[in-house]
Amino acid sequence: MATKDYQAAKFNQTDFEKTVDSLTVEEALQINVNNQPFTMTMRTPGDDLALVRGLLHSEDVIADKSFNPDIILNKENQDGIVTIVNVNIPIEKLGKGYSNSRSLLSVSSCGICGKTEIGELSIMGKSIETTEQIPIERISSSFIKMSAQQHDFLKSGGTHAAAAFDFEGHLIASMEDIGRHNAVDKVIGHLLLNQASSAPYMLTVSGRVSYEIVIKCFRAGIPILAAVSAPSTLAVDYSKELGITLLGFCRDERATCYSFPHRITFKKLNKKAG
Repeated sequence: MATKDYQAAKFNQTDFEKTVDSLTVEEALQINVNNQPFTMTMRTPGDDLALVRGLLHSEDVIADKSFNPDIILNKENQDGIVTIVNVNIPIEKLGKGYSNSRSLLSVSSCGICGKTEIGELSIMGKSIETTEQIPIERISSSFIKMSAQQHDFLKSGGTHAAAAFDFEGHLIASMEDIGRHNAVDKVIGHLLLNQASSAPYMLTVSGRVSYEIVIKCFRAGIPILAAVSAPSTLAVDYSKELGITLLGFCRDERATCYSFPHRITFKKLNKKAG
């Protein structure tokens, strides 16, 4: 259940009328690892298995991409919404991120709220070095494809979206959530759970880009990250360090590239002589 109807009063300058609005559902999900509380996150219910798998990969709790653990839905509320899940992970499969568990509630607007520490500014691991290029017009066409999948947004206007595309521009996965980072985790989790045959080459996101989304993109091995709105300074700094082509303000067939523009090609107009 991604949306829920609420009664409201819609005002103008001289009058009001009763109305019914569809609003995006926001509910807490407690994630236990090996029957011990690990974190609690606020999210839009739906695709919870993908969310959990993607989050645990992004947080380096499970470092092995090929390992898909047993994720058990432990508890539901009166509306049938899952509230607690348990993930069984063998000790040898636990990554370094497991020791950096979250002690507080992670809200839907922030991907790092509740962490006991942010971690080192330098991310361990080799930066992405691919040099394969895509045409600039593929950026705008990818956002059109993602927008066509934003069914919950059309109802409520309250969800963010993320989508993954392969090198040829084919849509591999598209997800929505009230949180930007949750939508990204759902996409990454979907790719891991389904072992997509095509490797993701570009990730598109609605809204702005903060550094934690850049890290999620890097851990997923995706070289191009494109957003509707602006990146933060730290997002640009991380992109330069990790080898990610970061584009912001992707609107009206335009985009601003902040790092590694060599992966983007464009048509050069012939200038008339004289």
